[in-house]
Amino acid sequence: MTAEIQAPRMEACDRCRATGAEPGSGSTTCPTCNGRGQILYQQSFLSVRRTCHTCNGSGQIVRNPCRQCHGQGYRQVVRKLKVNIPAGVDDGNRLRLSQEGQPGANGGPAGDLYVVLKVKEHAFYERRGNDLHCTIPVNVGQAALGADIEVPTLEEPYRLKIPEGTQNGAQFRLRHLGVPPVNGGGRGDIFVHIEVQVPSKLTREQRKLLEQLRDTLPVENQPAEKSLLGKVRDYFM
Repeated sequence: MTAEIQAPRMEACDRCRATGAEPGSGSTTCPTCNGRGQILYQQSFLSVRRTCHTCNGSGQIVRNPCRQCHGQGYRQVVRKLKVNIPAGVDDGNRLRLSQEGQPGANGGPAGDLYVVLKVKEHAFYERRGNDLHCTIPVNVGQAALGADIEVPTLEEPYRLKIPEGTQNGAQFRLRHLGVPPVNGGGRGDIFVHIEVQVPSKLTREQRKLLEQLRDTLPVENQPAEKSLLGKVRDYFM
């Protein structure tokens, strides 16, 4: 996808062409450093060179500053840029826009602009690396008898067949339907978590049917397997 951003940066003043002086006035040699841009200080037997505080190291002084940039030579502008965002980017990824940063010193090339991406959380999917996880609710009848459910993916809906007797929390894996990698490699998967929902309100007919079902089903709330102590006790009885 393509996104448009606004990026402030300094650009050369089009009135003075980055000289900082009004057109036709030019600049003069700095009287403090005599155009060297540095001042030599003698401290005992040591000689120390420091940047000239009058011209800030340029060696030149603008007598008549440019009215548009106030003698700075540069002014801040806001530019609109189009950024191509590749598929599969994650939160915190950076995109580099070559030579879209601040201008270089003394007419040098501009630096680069780095765009840090903030990925918004999805309302349905939870991302873990290149894998996507989602929870789909089904009713008791669908879980018991099996059903075909529709799973939205990044491209088109996927028809998932859940078998009869599916339990709450069951997980199904849809291979290679997750997030595509940015730098190559295998595509992630989609993990579908089943949530069996028990109705909180029933009609008379629904209640009657469930009561009939309850009376015909075996009781499954007994321990499936005796404890080790129970097995030992049975052995000696």
